[in-house]
Amino acid sequence: MRVGFVYPAWTKSYGIFGYFARRNSSWPPMNLALLGAVIKQHGHEAFIVDGTPDNLSVGDTVAKVLAEEPDIVGLTTYSPFFHVQVELATALKKARPDLPVMIGGSHTTIVKEKALEDCFDYVFVGEAEDVLPRFLDRLQEGRTPEGLKGIIWRGEDGKPVFEGAADPLQDFDSLPMADRTLLDNSKYLLGTLEGRNPFTLIQTTRGCPWKCIFCASKDLNTTLIRRRSPESVVAEMKHVVDTYGIRHFFIVDDVLTLYDEHILKICDLIEEEGLDVTWESSTRANLVNDEQVKRMAECGLIRLSFGLETVDTEMRKTMKKKVPLQYYVEANRILNKHNVEAMNSVMIGLPGESEETVRTLLRFLGDNRDIKQANLAIAVPYPGTEFYQIAKQGDQGVTLHTDDFSQYRRYGAAVTTVGNLTPKDLVELQNEGFVRIYAAPWRWAPMYGKHGVFGFVLLFVRVGRMIWWRSTRALQALFSAPKPVAAAAAGAAGGQAQTEFGHQGTPKSPHF
Repeated sequence: MRVGFVYPAWTKSYGIFGYFARRNSSWPPMNLALLGAVIKQHGHEAFIVDGTPDNLSVGDTVAKVLAEEPDIVGLTTYSPFFHVQVELATALKKARPDLPVMIGGSHTTIVKEKALEDCFDYVFVGEAEDVLPRFLDRLQEGRTPEGLKGIIWRGEDGKPVFEGAADPLQDFDSLPMADRTLLDNSKYLLGTLEGRNPFTLIQTTRGCPWKCIFCASKDLNTTLIRRRSPESVVAEMKHVVDTYGIRHFFIVDDVLTLYDEHILKICDLIEEEGLDVTWESSTRANLVNDEQVKRMAECGLIRLSFGLETVDTEMRKTMKKKVPLQYYVEANRILNKHNVEAMNSVMIGLPGESEETVRTLLRFLGDNRDIKQANLAIAVPYPGTEFYQIAKQGDQGVTLHTDDFSQYRRYGAAVTTVGNLTPKDLVELQNEGFVRIYAAPWRWAPMYGKHGVFGFVLLFVRVGRMIWWRSTRALQALFSAPKPVAAAAAGAAGGQAQTEFGHQGTPKSPHF
């Protein structure tokens, strides 16, 4: 069978900031390239249409797909972009009603039968590397998927048929290399301190043993840890360098340094092969040490990311982030010592958030010169997470305003009220946070490396928005009616405190 894997453009909903979303997030769909390699091993054909780099319209994407004359089309999706896949699948069905369309990914794995919309014929649940080739064989023979785990389809009565999630892959090394010939690799660039360079994705482990409340660890079975052999990882790196000339790798492991001996063996093999490569990844701050970073930097590490999230002690307990704060300070210091760029991911809007906790976080980031980069997201209660259950039930001061997943964006939008912070408050605090983080001169170099001159343009836009928001709030406070004395006394007796911009909240002391 000829299978068309499609990844449509998803950044249009970000408006003026869509350019930056594409610039930062036009990553090669390596999951589709891997599935392409898997099915080719079993005698099927594959092609990929990725609409993101060129920001293709739905119509252009459909035309490009149909020109390849597929026998079936496969899509993959996360929750915030499910509506994008629905729009594309609907257009494909309209243009060619007989074309089967299948969809998989984290969203379908979590919501299962709910994802079987009219525009989809098959929904995949769980990892697809083992089940997809067997499914295609059956389809080619004119048989149904009956008896195959990991697929939802319509029975003769039109109702969904589901026989359970696919069994997880056990032997990571049994997988082929992702087929990068299916992609136009020249279109994938990533900003680094050395400029924007061609890059690709590679994976050495799957899984993370922890269960933070903003991760769908249970539904996605993420606590199952599997490793590739270091030899297979470096063999793939060498193949990419020799075949495509790409020398920068984003290692997509959740926790790069979970097994010290694993990543250090990879470093040894990179050195033995004489590979002139650079690479980056993510880990936990408490799994970083001086000797280890020194060795990784010698073998090409140029950037490492940590999930700092917040500096508030009580909120860290709530989100089940068990890494003490001092490890982040030390990890940033170690990376700077070895000239490795540190990226700290933080988020606002988790249970327990107030304007004061946000400002405490921003002061921490602003005062710490060892922190050269920070990415500030708004916490989103994605389905399948403990945070979603908290928000859905209205617990811990969190109110969820919509089940429209297309609104579940981490930047420029919010779907929850947390304490006294409305969605608009969270968006404006995020904007101000980016200003306060990147107005510091020592952060201009990494910003320029990542965004070029457009990064400074965006910063000025954000400054203007921040000034407008703060001026509006000041005028509203000036002309609003004063609070009655009795009510003010009652508020004080109730243990509430006034923050600097007039919101009622319960500020917490910073714990460093």
